[in-house]
Amino acid sequence: MIEKIKELEKLSGVLSPSAAQRANWNSRVLQYAETFRSGLDKDKAYYSSADKGKGIYDFDITEEPTELDSLIEAVEDNIDRVGINPASAGYLGYIPGGGLYPSALGDYMAAVSNKYAGIFFAAPGAVRLENMLLRWMCRLMGFPETSAGNLTSGGSIANLIAIVTAREAHGLKARDFENAVIYLSEQAHHSLQKAIRIAGMAEAHLRYIPMDGNLRLSAAELEKQIARDKEAGLIPFFINTSIGTTNTGAVDPVNSIADIAEKYGLWLHIDAAYGGFFKLVPELQDKFEGVERADSITLDPHKSLFLPFGTGAVLVKNKKALLEVHHYLADYMQDTRSENEELSPADISPELTKHFRGMRLWLPLKLFGLKAFRAALEEKVYLARYFHQEIQKVKGFEVGPEPELSVTMFRYVPENGSRSNEINKELLEELKNDGRIFLSSTSIKGVFWIRVAILIYRTHLSQVELLLQILQEKIMGLEKKK
Repeated sequence: MIEKIKELEKLSGVLSPSAAQRANWNSRVLQYAETFRSGLDKDKAYYSSADKGKGIYDFDITEEPTELDSLIEAVEDNIDRVGINPASAGYLGYIPGGGLYPSALGDYMAAVSNKYAGIFFAAPGAVRLENMLLRWMCRLMGFPETSAGNLTSGGSIANLIAIVTAREAHGLKARDFENAVIYLSEQAHHSLQKAIRIAGMAEAHLRYIPMDGNLRLSAAELEKQIARDKEAGLIPFFINTSIGTTNTGAVDPVNSIADIAEKYGLWLHIDAAYGGFFKLVPELQDKFEGVERADSITLDPHKSLFLPFGTGAVLVKNKKALLEVHHYLADYMQDTRSENEELSPADISPELTKHFRGMRLWLPLKLFGLKAFRAALEEKVYLARYFHQEIQKVKGFEVGPEPELSVTMFRYVPENGSRSNEINKELLEELKNDGRIFLSSTSIKGVFWIRVAILIYRTHLSQVELLLQILQEKIMGLEKKK
Protein backbone atom coordinates (compact mmCIF):
# COMPACT_ATOMS: atom_id res chain seq x y z
CA MET A 1 0.00 0.00 0.00
CA ILE A 2 2.88 2.38 0.77
CA GLU A 3 4.23 1.97 -2.76
CA LYS A 4 0.81 2.63 -4.23
CA ILE A 5 0.43 5.77 -2.16
CA LYS A 6 3.83 7.02 -3.27
CA GLU A 7 3.02 6.31 -6.91
CA LEU A 8 -0.26 8.23 -6.66
CA GLU A 9 1.49 11.07 -4.86
CA LYS A 10 3.90 11.41 -7.78
CA LEU A 11 1.12 11.40 -10.37
CA SER A 12 -1.02 13.90 -8.50
CA GLY A 13 1.93 16.17 -7.75
CA VAL A 14 1.26 18.12 -10.93
CA LEU A 15 -1.71 19.69 -9.13
CA SER A 16 0.84 21.68 -7.10
CA PRO A 17 2.80 23.44 -9.88
CA SER A 18 6.27 24.82 -9.19
CA ALA A 19 7.01 28.51 -8.77
CA ALA A 20 8.47 28.57 -12.29
CA GLN A 21 5.34 26.97 -13.75
CA ARG A 22 3.10 29.39 -11.87
CA ALA A 23 5.12 32.34 -13.12
CA ASN A 24 4.84 31.10 -16.69
CA TRP A 25 1.08 30.67 -16.44
CA ASN A 26 0.67 34.01 -14.66
CA SER A 27 2.58 35.74 -17.43
CA ARG A 28 0.51 34.14 -20.18
CA VAL A 29 -2.85 34.81 -18.52
CA LEU A 30 -1.91 38.43 -17.77
CA GLN A 31 -0.84 38.82 -21.40
CA TYR A 32 -4.25 37.49 -22.47
CA ALA A 33 -6.01 39.90 -20.09
CA GLU A 34 -3.98 42.90 -21.30
CA THR A 35 -4.58 42.03 -24.95
CA PHE A 36 -8.31 41.71 -24.32
CA ARG A 37 -8.57 44.93 -22.30
CA SER A 38 -6.39 47.03 -24.62
CA GLY A 39 -8.42 45.90 -27.64
CA LEU A 40 -11.82 46.86 -26.22
CA ASP A 41 -11.85 50.27 -27.93
CA LYS A 42 -11.71 48.55 -31.32
CA ASP A 43 -13.64 45.38 -30.54
CA LYS A 44 -17.28 44.97 -31.45
CA ALA A 45 -20.11 44.86 -28.94
CA TYR A 46 -21.61 41.90 -30.79
CA TYR A 47 -19.95 39.22 -32.92
CA SER A 48 -22.05 37.30 -35.41
CA SER A 49 -20.85 33.73 -35.80
CA ALA A 50 -21.93 30.90 -38.07
CA ASP A 51 -20.78 28.07 -35.75
CA LYS A 52 -21.61 29.92 -32.50
CA GLY A 53 -18.56 28.70 -30.62
CA LYS A 54 -18.85 25.02 -31.51
CA GLY A 55 -15.08 24.80 -31.73
CA ILE A 56 -14.93 24.65 -27.94
CA TYR A 57 -16.20 21.06 -28.23
CA ASP A 58 -12.72 20.16 -29.54
CA PHE A 59 -11.47 20.82 -26.02
CA ASP A 60 -13.57 18.31 -24.11
CA ILE A 61 -12.13 16.80 -20.93
CA THR A 62 -9.41 14.15 -21.51
CA GLU A 63 -6.92 12.09 -19.49
CA GLU A 64 -3.87 13.97 -20.73
CA PRO A 65 -3.00 17.64 -20.09
CA THR A 66 -3.23 20.42 -22.68
CA GLU A 67 -0.88 23.36 -23.08
CA LEU A 68 -2.19 26.70 -21.77
CA ASP A 69 -1.52 28.59 -25.01
CA SER A 70 -3.90 26.39 -27.01
CA LEU A 71 -6.55 26.74 -24.30
CA ILE A 72 -6.32 30.53 -24.34
CA GLU A 73 -6.55 30.49 -28.12
CA ALA A 74 -9.69 28.36 -27.86
CA VAL A 75 -11.21 30.87 -25.44
CA GLU A 76 -10.40 33.79 -27.73
CA ASP A 77 -11.84 32.09 -30.82
CA ASN A 78 -14.92 30.39 -29.36
CA ILE A 79 -15.93 32.52 -26.38
CA ASP A 80 -14.52 36.05 -26.56
CA ARG A 81 -15.41 36.67 -30.21
CA VAL A 82 -18.82 35.02 -30.32
CA GLY A 83 -22.10 36.70 -29.35
CA ILE A 84 -22.32 39.66 -26.97
CA ASN A 85 -19.18 41.32 -25.70
CA PRO A 86 -20.41 42.56 -22.29
CA ALA A 87 -17.15 44.39 -21.57
CA SER A 88 -17.52 46.61 -24.65
CA ALA A 89 -18.31 50.32 -24.30
CA GLY A 90 -20.84 49.76 -27.09
CA TYR A 91 -22.82 47.18 -25.12
CA LEU A 92 -26.05 49.07 -24.44
CA GLY A 93 -28.44 46.12 -24.32
CA TYR A 94 -30.39 44.49 -21.48
CA ILE A 95 -28.91 45.87 -18.22
CA PRO A 96 -25.14 46.01 -18.66
CA GLY A 97 -22.54 45.65 -15.95
CA GLY A 98 -18.93 46.17 -16.85
CA GLY A 99 -16.45 43.95 -15.02
CA LEU A 100 -14.09 46.30 -13.19
CA TYR A 101 -10.48 45.14 -13.44
CA PRO A 102 -9.76 45.23 -9.68
CA SER A 103 -12.74 42.90 -9.22
CA ALA A 104 -10.87 40.28 -11.23
CA LEU A 105 -7.88 40.80 -8.95
CA GLY A 106 -10.15 40.44 -5.91
CA ASP A 107 -11.55 37.19 -7.31
CA TYR A 108 -8.01 35.96 -7.91
CA MET A 109 -6.99 36.73 -4.34
CA ALA A 110 -10.13 35.05 -2.99
CA ALA A 111 -9.61 31.97 -5.16
CA VAL A 112 -5.91 31.62 -4.36
CA SER A 113 -6.53 31.70 -0.62
CA ASN A 114 -9.81 29.77 -1.07
CA LYS A 115 -11.20 31.27 2.11
CA TYR A 116 -14.55 29.77 3.06
CA ALA A 117 -16.66 32.84 3.80
CA GLY A 118 -19.85 31.03 4.75
CA ILE A 119 -19.24 30.57 8.49
CA PHE A 120 -17.65 33.05 10.91
CA PHE A 121 -15.70 30.27 12.63
CA ALA A 122 -13.93 29.36 9.38
CA ALA A 123 -12.92 32.86 8.24
CA PRO A 124 -13.77 35.61 10.73
CA GLY A 125 -12.03 38.32 8.72
CA ALA A 126 -13.75 37.37 5.47
CA VAL A 127 -17.18 37.32 7.12
CA ARG A 128 -16.48 40.66 8.79
CA LEU A 129 -15.50 42.15 5.43
CA GLU A 130 -18.71 40.98 3.73
CA ASN A 131 -20.89 42.13 6.62
CA MET A 132 -19.10 45.50 6.59
CA LEU A 133 -20.05 45.89 2.92
CA LEU A 134 -23.66 44.99 3.71
CA ARG A 135 -23.78 47.48 6.58
CA TRP A 136 -22.56 50.15 4.15
CA MET A 137 -25.42 49.24 1.79
CA CYS A 138 -27.88 49.40 4.68
CA ARG A 139 -26.64 52.89 5.60
CA LEU A 140 -26.92 53.95 1.97
CA MET A 141 -30.55 52.82 1.87
CA GLY A 142 -31.40 54.24 5.29
CA PHE A 143 -31.83 50.84 6.95
CA PRO A 144 -31.09 50.60 10.71
CA GLU A 145 -27.96 48.95 12.13
CA THR A 146 -30.13 46.05 13.31
CA SER A 147 -30.83 45.01 9.70
CA ALA A 148 -29.11 42.07 8.03
CA GLY A 149 -28.11 41.17 4.52
CA ASN A 150 -26.37 38.71 2.27
CA LEU A 151 -24.13 38.91 -0.78
CA THR A 152 -25.85 36.70 -3.34
CA SER A 153 -25.13 35.51 -6.86
CA GLY A 154 -27.58 38.10 -8.18
CA GLY A 155 -31.07 39.54 -8.00
CA SER A 156 -32.81 36.21 -8.55
CA ILE A 157 -31.52 34.66 -5.31
CA ALA A 158 -31.95 37.99 -3.50
CA ASN A 159 -35.63 38.13 -4.52
CA LEU A 160 -36.10 34.49 -3.47
CA ILE A 161 -34.62 35.18 -0.02
CA ALA A 162 -36.90 38.20 0.36
CA ILE A 163 -40.14 36.44 -0.56
CA VAL A 164 -39.42 33.36 1.60
CA THR A 165 -38.54 35.58 4.56
CA ALA A 166 -41.74 37.59 4.06
CA ARG A 167 -43.78 34.39 3.87
CA GLU A 168 -42.42 33.16 7.18
CA ALA A 169 -42.56 36.57 8.88
CA HIS A 170 -46.28 36.71 8.07
CA GLY A 171 -46.79 33.21 9.47
CA LEU A 172 -48.23 31.85 6.23
CA LYS A 173 -48.74 28.08 6.11
CA ALA A 174 -49.27 25.88 3.08
CA ARG A 175 -53.02 25.94 3.69
CA ASP A 176 -52.93 29.76 3.34
CA PHE A 177 -51.12 29.92 0.02
CA GLU A 178 -54.20 29.70 -2.18
CA ASN A 179 -55.63 32.75 -0.41
CA ALA A 180 -52.39 34.76 -0.21
CA VAL A 181 -52.05 37.77 -2.51
CA ILE A 182 -48.87 39.22 -4.00
CA TYR A 183 -48.90 42.62 -5.72
CA LEU A 184 -46.58 43.67 -8.52
CA SER A 185 -46.67 45.46 -11.86
CA GLU A 186 -46.38 44.03 -15.35
CA GLN A 187 -42.89 45.52 -15.41
CA ALA A 188 -41.70 43.42 -12.44
CA HIS A 189 -38.65 41.31 -13.19
CA HIS A 190 -39.52 37.72 -14.09
CA SER A 191 -37.24 36.45 -11.31
CA LEU A 192 -40.04 37.47 -8.93
CA GLN A 193 -42.48 35.06 -10.56
CA LYS A 194 -39.80 32.36 -10.53
CA ALA A 195 -39.07 32.99 -6.84
CA ILE A 196 -42.77 32.74 -5.99
CA ARG A 197 -42.93 29.35 -7.69
CA ILE A 198 -39.73 28.06 -6.05
CA ALA A 199 -41.02 29.27 -2.68
CA GLY A 200 -43.99 26.91 -3.12
CA MET A 201 -46.48 29.72 -3.60
CA ALA A 202 -47.57 29.08 -7.18
CA GLU A 203 -51.18 28.92 -5.93
CA ALA A 204 -51.04 32.46 -4.55
CA HIS A 205 -52.92 35.23 -6.33
CA LEU A 206 -50.66 37.50 -8.38
CA ARG A 207 -52.17 40.95 -8.84
CA TYR A 208 -50.63 42.91 -11.70
CA ILE A 209 -51.39 46.50 -10.79
CA PRO A 210 -52.02 48.96 -13.65
CA MET A 211 -49.28 51.44 -14.49
CA ASP A 212 -49.39 55.17 -15.02
CA GLY A 213 -48.39 56.92 -18.25
CA ASN A 214 -44.71 56.60 -17.34
CA LEU A 215 -44.97 52.84 -16.80
CA ARG A 216 -44.80 53.10 -13.00
CA LEU A 217 -46.96 51.09 -10.63
CA SER A 218 -50.07 53.12 -9.70
CA ALA A 219 -50.33 53.53 -5.91
CA ALA A 220 -54.02 54.46 -6.16
CA GLU A 221 -54.87 51.30 -8.10
CA LEU A 222 -52.78 49.24 -5.70
CA GLU A 223 -54.77 50.41 -2.68
CA LYS A 224 -58.08 49.77 -4.43
CA GLN A 225 -57.03 46.19 -5.21
CA ILE A 226 -55.83 45.49 -1.66
CA ALA A 227 -59.13 46.76 -0.26
CA ARG A 228 -61.07 44.51 -2.66
CA ASP A 229 -58.96 41.49 -1.73
CA LYS A 230 -59.35 42.01 2.00
CA GLU A 231 -63.11 42.39 1.56
CA ALA A 232 -63.11 39.09 -0.34
CA GLY A 233 -61.45 37.34 2.62
CA LEU A 234 -58.06 36.91 0.96
CA ILE A 235 -54.66 37.46 2.62
CA PRO A 236 -52.72 40.35 1.06
CA PHE A 237 -49.14 40.06 2.31
CA PHE A 238 -46.44 41.12 -0.19
CA ILE A 239 -45.89 44.15 -2.44
CA ASN A 240 -43.08 44.22 -4.98
CA THR A 241 -42.07 47.63 -6.24
CA SER A 242 -39.12 48.66 -8.40
CA ILE A 243 -36.45 51.30 -8.50
CA GLY A 244 -35.40 50.97 -12.10
CA THR A 245 -37.40 48.29 -13.91
CA THR A 246 -35.30 46.16 -16.22
CA ASN A 247 -37.62 46.80 -19.13
CA THR A 248 -37.90 50.59 -19.11
CA GLY A 249 -35.91 51.90 -16.15
CA ALA A 250 -39.06 53.21 -14.48
CA VAL A 251 -39.00 54.14 -10.77
CA ASP A 252 -42.18 53.33 -8.87
CA PRO A 253 -43.57 55.84 -6.31
CA VAL A 254 -42.00 54.08 -3.34
CA ASN A 255 -43.08 56.49 -0.62
CA SER A 256 -46.75 56.35 -1.57
CA ILE A 257 -46.59 52.57 -1.82
CA ALA A 258 -44.91 52.43 1.61
CA ASP A 259 -47.88 54.34 3.06
CA ILE A 260 -50.19 51.65 1.73
CA ALA A 261 -47.98 48.79 2.97
CA GLU A 262 -47.97 50.25 6.48
CA LYS A 263 -51.70 50.95 6.43
CA TYR A 264 -52.61 47.35 5.55
CA GLY A 265 -49.68 45.55 7.21
CA LEU A 266 -48.05 44.17 4.05
CA TRP A 267 -44.40 43.33 3.49
CA LEU A 268 -42.84 45.90 1.14
CA HIS A 269 -40.02 44.64 -1.07
CA ILE A 270 -38.08 46.93 -3.38
CA ASP A 271 -36.39 45.36 -6.37
CA ALA A 272 -33.58 47.85 -6.91
CA ALA A 273 -31.28 45.37 -8.64
CA TYR A 274 -30.68 47.79 -11.51
CA GLY A 275 -31.27 51.18 -9.97
CA GLY A 276 -30.30 50.90 -6.31
CA PHE A 277 -26.82 52.36 -6.42
CA PHE A 278 -28.01 55.42 -8.33
CA LYS A 279 -28.80 56.60 -4.81
CA LEU A 280 -25.17 57.72 -4.79
CA VAL A 281 -26.14 60.50 -7.23
CA PRO A 282 -27.31 63.61 -5.29
CA GLU A 283 -29.57 64.78 -8.11
CA LEU A 284 -31.64 61.57 -7.92
CA GLN A 285 -32.45 61.58 -4.20
CA ASP A 286 -36.14 62.38 -4.79
CA LYS A 287 -36.53 59.06 -6.63
CA PHE A 288 -35.46 57.23 -3.46
CA GLU A 289 -37.89 58.93 -1.12
CA GLY A 290 -39.32 56.27 1.20
CA VAL A 291 -36.75 53.57 0.35
CA GLU A 292 -35.82 53.36 4.04
CA ARG A 293 -39.39 52.23 4.80
CA ALA A 294 -39.07 48.95 2.88
CA ASP A 295 -38.87 45.58 4.62
CA SER A 296 -36.36 44.22 2.10
CA ILE A 297 -34.34 45.48 -0.84
CA THR A 298 -32.60 43.69 -3.70
CA LEU A 299 -29.41 45.28 -5.05
CA ASP A 300 -27.04 44.14 -7.80
CA PRO A 301 -23.48 45.48 -7.58
CA HIS A 302 -22.89 43.69 -10.90
CA LYS A 303 -25.17 46.26 -12.48
CA SER A 304 -24.88 49.79 -11.12
CA LEU A 305 -21.53 49.26 -9.39
CA PHE A 306 -20.04 47.80 -12.60
CA LEU A 307 -18.86 44.53 -11.06
CA PRO A 308 -18.56 41.14 -12.83
CA PHE A 309 -21.69 39.03 -13.12
CA GLY A 310 -22.52 36.99 -10.03
CA THR A 311 -22.59 39.81 -7.47
CA GLY A 312 -25.97 40.58 -5.89
CA ALA A 313 -27.24 41.53 -2.46
CA VAL A 314 -30.37 41.45 -0.34
CA LEU A 315 -31.05 43.67 2.68
CA VAL A 316 -33.70 42.70 5.24
CA LYS A 317 -34.85 44.75 8.24
CA ASN A 318 -36.25 41.80 10.18
CA LYS A 319 -33.04 39.94 11.03
CA LYS A 320 -34.91 37.48 13.26
CA ALA A 321 -37.20 36.40 10.42
CA LEU A 322 -34.23 36.03 8.07
CA LEU A 323 -32.47 33.75 10.57
CA GLU A 324 -35.57 31.68 11.31
CA VAL A 325 -35.92 30.83 7.62
CA HIS A 326 -32.32 29.92 6.85
CA HIS A 327 -30.47 28.96 10.03
CA TYR A 328 -29.67 25.24 10.39
CA LEU A 329 -26.82 23.35 12.02
CA ALA A 330 -25.62 19.90 11.02
CA ASP A 331 -23.93 17.53 13.48
CA TYR A 332 -20.69 17.55 11.51
CA MET A 333 -20.54 21.33 11.97
CA GLN A 334 -20.82 21.22 15.76
CA ASP A 335 -17.34 22.77 16.10
CA THR A 336 -18.64 26.00 14.56
CA ARG A 337 -21.28 26.51 17.24
CA SER A 338 -20.38 29.55 19.30
CA GLU A 339 -21.61 32.99 20.17
CA ASN A 340 -20.25 34.93 17.22
CA GLU A 341 -19.89 38.67 16.95
CA GLU A 342 -20.99 38.55 13.33
CA LEU A 343 -23.80 36.84 11.44
CA SER A 344 -22.56 33.98 9.29
CA PRO A 345 -23.68 34.29 5.64
CA ALA A 346 -24.71 30.60 5.61
CA ASP A 347 -27.21 31.31 8.41
CA ILE A 348 -29.18 33.85 6.35
CA SER A 349 -29.03 32.36 2.86
CA PRO A 350 -29.84 29.13 0.98
CA GLU A 351 -26.10 28.77 0.31
CA LEU A 352 -23.78 26.90 2.62
CA THR A 353 -20.72 26.71 0.41
CA LYS A 354 -20.11 30.04 -1.29
CA HIS A 355 -17.41 31.99 -3.05
CA PHE A 356 -15.78 34.80 -1.05
CA ARG A 357 -17.65 37.41 -3.12
CA GLY A 358 -16.79 40.31 -0.88
CA MET A 359 -13.27 40.71 -2.29
CA ARG A 360 -14.51 41.55 -5.79
CA LEU A 361 -16.63 44.37 -4.32
CA TRP A 362 -14.39 45.68 -1.55
CA LEU A 363 -11.17 45.96 -3.58
CA PRO A 364 -12.47 48.32 -6.33
CA LEU A 365 -14.51 50.39 -3.86
CA LYS A 366 -11.38 50.96 -1.80
CA LEU A 367 -8.98 51.45 -4.72
CA PHE A 368 -11.19 53.97 -6.55
CA GLY A 369 -13.28 55.51 -3.77
CA LEU A 370 -17.00 56.31 -4.00
CA LYS A 371 -16.43 59.61 -5.81
CA ALA A 372 -15.48 57.82 -9.04
CA PHE A 373 -18.56 55.55 -8.89
CA ARG A 374 -20.84 58.50 -8.20
CA ALA A 375 -19.42 60.39 -11.19
CA ALA A 376 -19.77 57.38 -13.50
CA LEU A 377 -23.42 56.84 -12.54
CA GLU A 378 -24.25 60.51 -12.99
CA GLU A 379 -22.58 60.47 -16.40
CA LYS A 380 -24.77 57.54 -17.49
CA VAL A 381 -27.91 59.43 -16.43
CA TYR A 382 -26.90 62.41 -18.57
CA LEU A 383 -25.96 60.20 -21.52
CA ALA A 384 -29.42 58.59 -21.48
CA ARG A 385 -31.06 62.02 -21.37
CA TYR A 386 -28.84 63.21 -24.20
CA PHE A 387 -29.74 60.27 -26.43
CA HIS A 388 -33.44 60.71 -25.60
CA GLN A 389 -33.18 64.36 -26.63
CA GLU A 390 -31.12 63.88 -29.78
CA ILE A 391 -32.96 60.92 -31.33
CA GLN A 392 -36.12 63.02 -31.39
CA LYS A 393 -34.35 65.41 -33.77
CA VAL A 394 -34.02 62.63 -36.34
CA LYS A 395 -37.03 62.45 -38.63
CA GLY A 396 -39.29 59.45 -38.07
CA PHE A 397 -38.12 58.49 -34.58
CA GLU A 398 -40.27 58.65 -31.47
CA VAL A 399 -39.37 57.96 -27.85
CA GLY A 400 -40.80 56.42 -24.73
CA PRO A 401 -41.02 58.20 -21.36
CA GLU A 402 -38.23 60.55 -20.23
CA PRO A 403 -35.48 58.33 -18.76
CA GLU A 404 -35.57 58.25 -14.96
CA LEU A 405 -32.17 56.58 -14.65
CA SER A 406 -30.09 55.37 -17.61
CA VAL A 407 -32.55 53.36 -19.73
CA THR A 408 -34.52 54.93 -22.55
CA MET A 409 -36.64 53.57 -25.42
CA PHE A 410 -37.23 54.61 -29.00
CA ARG A 411 -38.68 53.34 -32.27
CA TYR A 412 -38.90 54.37 -35.88
CA VAL A 413 -42.35 55.10 -37.27
CA PRO A 414 -42.64 55.12 -41.10
CA GLU A 415 -44.59 57.99 -42.63
CA ASN A 416 -47.54 55.77 -43.52
CA GLY A 417 -47.43 54.17 -40.07
CA SER A 418 -47.50 50.63 -41.47
CA ARG A 419 -44.99 47.88 -40.67
CA SER A 420 -43.73 49.83 -37.69
CA ASN A 421 -42.97 46.74 -35.58
CA GLU A 422 -41.40 44.95 -38.53
CA ILE A 423 -39.11 47.80 -39.55
CA ASN A 424 -37.88 48.21 -35.97
CA LYS A 425 -37.09 44.51 -35.80
CA GLU A 426 -35.17 44.89 -39.06
CA LEU A 427 -33.37 47.95 -37.68
CA LEU A 428 -32.32 46.03 -34.57
CA GLU A 429 -31.05 43.17 -36.74
CA GLU A 430 -29.01 45.63 -38.81
CA LEU A 431 -27.45 46.99 -35.63
CA LYS A 432 -26.59 43.47 -34.51
CA ASN A 433 -24.96 42.62 -37.84
CA ASP A 434 -22.96 45.86 -37.71
CA GLY A 435 -21.78 44.91 -34.22
CA ARG A 436 -20.25 48.19 -33.08
CA ILE A 437 -23.19 48.95 -30.79
CA PHE A 438 -25.47 46.31 -29.24
CA LEU A 439 -29.06 47.17 -28.27
CA SER A 440 -31.99 45.02 -27.14
CA SER A 441 -35.75 45.32 -27.49
CA THR A 442 -39.01 44.98 -25.60
CA SER A 443 -42.71 44.91 -26.40
CA ILE A 444 -45.23 46.98 -24.47
CA LYS A 445 -48.90 46.41 -25.25
CA GLY A 446 -48.00 44.93 -28.62
CA VAL A 447 -45.67 47.77 -29.63
CA PHE A 448 -42.05 46.88 -30.44
CA TRP A 449 -39.54 49.25 -28.82
CA ILE A 450 -35.75 49.35 -28.98
CA ARG A 451 -34.03 49.90 -25.63
CA VAL A 452 -30.85 51.82 -24.90
CA ALA A 453 -29.42 50.82 -21.52
CA ILE A 454 -26.33 52.87 -20.67
CA LEU A 455 -24.47 51.39 -17.72
CA ILE A 456 -21.02 50.21 -18.79
CA TYR A 457 -18.55 52.42 -16.92
CA ARG A 458 -16.44 52.90 -20.07
CA THR A 459 -19.43 54.03 -22.18
CA HIS A 460 -19.06 57.74 -22.90
CA LEU A 461 -20.39 60.44 -25.22
CA SER A 462 -18.48 59.04 -28.22
CA GLN A 463 -20.46 55.78 -28.08
CA VAL A 464 -23.80 57.61 -27.90
CA GLU A 465 -22.81 59.83 -30.83
CA LEU A 466 -21.78 56.72 -32.77
CA LEU A 467 -25.15 55.11 -32.03
CA LEU A 468 -27.03 58.16 -33.34
CA GLN A 469 -24.91 58.08 -36.50
CA ILE A 470 -25.44 54.36 -37.08
CA LEU A 471 -29.21 54.64 -36.56
CA GLN A 472 -29.50 57.33 -39.21
CA GLU A 473 -27.40 55.31 -41.66
CA LYS A 474 -29.29 52.06 -41.09
CA ILE A 475 -32.77 53.54 -41.27
CA MET A 476 -31.91 55.30 -44.53
CA GLY A 477 -30.77 51.98 -45.93
CA LEU A 478 -33.96 50.22 -44.83
CA GLU A 479 -36.15 52.96 -46.31
CA LYS A 480 -34.36 52.66 -49.66
CA LYS A 481 -35.09 48.92 -49.74
CA LYS A 482 -38.84 49.47 -49.55
